[in-house]
Amino acid sequence: MAANLAQASAQIAAQDASALKCVFATLTPESCPGFYNFHMHTVCSDGRLQPDRLMAQAIALGLKGLAITDHHTVKGYYAAQEWLQWYTPELSQTHAIPHLWTGVEINADMLGTEVHILGYAFDPTHAALQPYLKGESSRGDDYRAEQVIDAIHTASGLAVLAHPARYRLSHEQLIPEAAHLGIDGVETYYAYNNPQPWQPSPKQTQEVERLSKTHSLFSTCGTDTHGLSLLQRL
Repeated sequence: MAANLAQASAQIAAQDASALKCVFATLTPESCPGFYNFHMHTVCSDGRLQPDRLMAQAIALGLKGLAITDHHTVKGYYAAQEWLQWYTPELSQTHAIPHLWTGVEINADMLGTEVHILGYAFDPTHAALQPYLKGESSRGDDYRAEQVIDAIHTASGLAVLAHPARYRLSHEQLIPEAAHLGIDGVETYYAYNNPQPWQPSPKQTQEVERLSKTHSLFSTCGTDTHGLSLLQRL
């Protein structure tokens, strides 16, 4: 019974979009990677970290909150949540346990260009999201950005345009369009040239932050790690 209650509590916390909005409203260029990280990949898509090792590293770093955003799957999230359920009682005696939200990264077409849309704090069992959780990019109408955003919202989640200055079309074009389609935020604090140590790219950050404020969007952050360290992209 206690285990079931703990699992239900963890699921509720992972889908708490209201709490996540409050966090997004506080993010600055200094928030990542030491306090929050909302863009990370595991072996469940194209990353190198096992979900349990990702969580152990997040706890060791002292992260306050995070999301695993594997491409078109939530298997990494489920594995991380299961690991937390077993080890939280022991770890909580010596470490602060970060808030884990549901997350996913979905390919979509926007203005004829493929973009990536991050989903957060959604119900991973909701029927609206199932076309996007099959381990590969969707096709047809499901591939349209407006459909992806609507599916995330229907599943009670938040939608964010990932690394907006990394596409064929300019962020000056994509961010207004994303806002028009109802997106909630943009990944404002992102390192485009993979510097060491990690830090948001100054020029792009300034431009994206301006557009984010103009269109009343949340600014999010993440290292987009695909390697063995949460502190770097590769």
